[in-house]
Formats: sequence, structure tokens, C-alpha cells
Amino acid sequence: MYCKNCGTQMADEAVVCVNCGVAKGAGVAYCHNCGKELAPGAAVCLACGVAAAPQARKSDKNKLVAALLAFFLGGLGIHNFYLGYKGKAIAQLLLSLIGWIIVIGPLVAGIWALIDFVMILVDKIPDSDGKPLS
Repeated sequence: MYCKNCGTQMADEAVVCVNCGVAKGAGVAYCHNCGKELAPGAAVCLACGVAAAPQARKSDKNKLVAALLAFFLGGLGIHNFYLGYKGKAIAQLLLSLIGWIIVIGPLVAGIWALIDFVMILVDKIPDSDGKPLS
């Protein structure tokens, strides 16, 4: 298997390309089968004849909605519920609610939400399916 972003050979069990750091399956510049460069918009690889992977579809989740949820209700993990990250959302919610006992819990959850807010704005957090936010 080859990285579709840079064309470097990848192990089948790899999650990201060790050369460029892009997630497995992301990118459309190189053939995932032979690693040769693809012509822009090509439907098949001219070198090996394998169908080129389709462009990644955008998520049905809205970036603005996710950012606003992170900013106003992020300490409760509401933005993570919206994006489909149930585990992170529950952890943030519990940290906020149960954290009152140790006092610092809500502060930590708030800082976590602020970091998520910024990362959503700079397109570093996709939805739970890995699709970029629309």
C-alpha cells in the first residue's frame, strides 16, 4: 500500500504515513496501489490501471456549529457529542460535573474545550468518521 498524499510505501497496518504524517487513505495525488503520481482528477491510475480513490467527502457536521458549541458549552463536552466523539464527550462531562469535588475539574475541562475550539477553527478536528467539517 502507498500513501495517497506523498506516494511513499506504507505498511498495511499503518494508521499514518511515516514520511508525511497524513492519515491512511487521505490525499489523492498518488495511486494507493502502485505509488505513482496521478493526473489531477484522474479516474484511474495510468501506470497500473487501478481505479483512483474518490475525493474525500465533507462531513455533514458544520464547523461553525462545532466551534460555537465548543466555545459556549465546551466544558460539558457538547461539541464532542455533536462531532460523534462519545468517549471524549462523556469524559469532559464527568470532569466538569464530578470535578466540582476536587475544584480543579471544571477549570481543566474549560481549558480542554478552549483548545478544542481553536483546533476546530483551524480544521485540525474532523468528525468521528474522519471527514473534514463542512
